[in-house]
Amino acid sequence: MITIIGSGKVGGDAALFSALKRLDDQILLLDVVDGLPQGEAMDINHMLSEQGNDVDVTGSNNFADMQGSKIVVVVAGSGRKPGMTRMDLLKINANVVKSVVENIKKYANDSMIIPVTNPLDPMAYVTYKASGFEKNRVFGMGGMLDLSRFRQFIHEATGHSRDSIRALVIGEHGENMLPLPRFSSVSGIPLSSFLTQEKLDELVQNTKHVAAKVIELKGATVHAPGNAISAIVESVVRDRKQVIPVATYLDGEYGHSDVTIGVPAIIGKNGVEKIIELDLNDKEKQAFDAGVKSVKDAISGIEI
Repeated sequence: MITIIGSGKVGGDAALFSALKRLDDQILLLDVVDGLPQGEAMDINHMLSEQGNDVDVTGSNNFADMQGSKIVVVVAGSGRKPGMTRMDLLKINANVVKSVVENIKKYANDSMIIPVTNPLDPMAYVTYKASGFEKNRVFGMGGMLDLSRFRQFIHEATGHSRDSIRALVIGEHGENMLPLPRFSSVSGIPLSSFLTQEKLDELVQNTKHVAAKVIELKGATVHAPGNAISAIVESVVRDRKQVIPVATYLDGEYGHSDVTIGVPAIIGKNGVEKIIELDLNDKEKQAFDAGVKSVKDAISGIEI
């Protein structure tokens, strides 16, 4: 069973995409709001029924119902409002995540946890420390969402098929994120063969700021994060060994320790099976280090 804690728009979409991909026979939506997960589950099941899809989505307000879950996605917490940064949510959501993790330890102690709650990197750190799980079993969704946005901007700039585009974004899931044109390509051909440095710099800036634009226009980002969650879950469930940027705990990698931040990793049935250390140039390393400092500053003010 896959459990998704938090049944708002992103949690509901994560359940929907996971069901459409048939990632498990049973998907549980959990929420503290009476009726919300049950109603969301009903709505999804009605769609699945028309499609002949036998995945069963259920909704509950009882944490005990996640007993035996192998993957738990944590979306619970306050969402980002227009004008807010992800870090504005820090203290509000830290307490929510700690409470959720206590329930995961109680009812799904053998699971892998995928934190999604913002600010993502500090919340992934809170999840890792509060759970006491091995570090390979806690990995946050951040870079997978960011690279989907970067990939779209590359598509718009080049006109080439989305299917041929590979993009990579690492670092903090926030204002210090690090889109990497040097490690992105179209059918294996470096982006620099298609776009000028000025245009590449523009795509990087667009990727950093587009989430705020979406929130300004429609109030929340929904479909892209829901899909990003399901993509990470799929790599675990199907042991795909995909290289995915996830917020995971560093213990010397990239020259940093005791911090959780987005880095490329091989994701398979054992969770984070290997962190891939890129040979960053001076400019990229400086940007990555700025993200590490931001996350460390954030987590220094949280009691775990």
